[in-house]
Amino acid sequence: MLFTPAAIEGIEAGTITLAFRRWEQVRVKPGSRIRSSRGVVEIVSIAKVKKISEADARKAGFDTAPKLLALVDKKSRGGDLYKVGVRFGGEDPRKTLRASADLSDDDFQQIRKRLDRMDAKITWTRAVLRLIGERPEVVSTELAAEVGMERPDFKLRVRRLKELGLTESLEVGYRLSPRGRAFLDADAE
Repeated sequence: MLFTPAAIEGIEAGTITLAFRRWEQVRVKPGSRIRSSRGVVEIVSIAKVKKISEADARKAGFDTAPKLLALVDKKSRGGDLYKVGVRFGGEDPRKTLRASADLSDDDFQQIRKRLDRMDAKITWTRAVLRLIGERPEVVSTELAAEVGMERPDFKLRVRRLKELGLTESLEVGYRLSPRGRAFLDADAE
């Protein structure tokens, strides 16, 4: 479940407490936490509904129910309409992780083991980290081509590195986080 930066800002401010989606299958459940660069959105409730009330449209950040429904229908592939209760769950925990460049031996070994597991079938983690370190703020299409990957596969793999706090997504491209730089420096020794 994706949220626009403006929606997350409204959720953080408490002015947006609902979201609406059409799904063939419900993709989240109450208690789910969705991370974004702006913070964590918690899913509070999910209910199948037949229509959107004007009051609920305002709770979702829209002036009118027809405007909200038009957007929901435009972005969906069909399915039932769901009302999703949301609230701000705090800062993205990866932000703190990315900033932690002072790696203990245990931190280093844990990262190394995780990357080695990711490399079990195809070796890619260090090459992608080095490439991002050498070419920050470069569009993913170019980076993917340089390591011989399709763009969607490349982006998925970078997302896995981001989960470990090693990379950061930018407006265009990526960069190594302080933690990622510290790991690469230690891994090269």
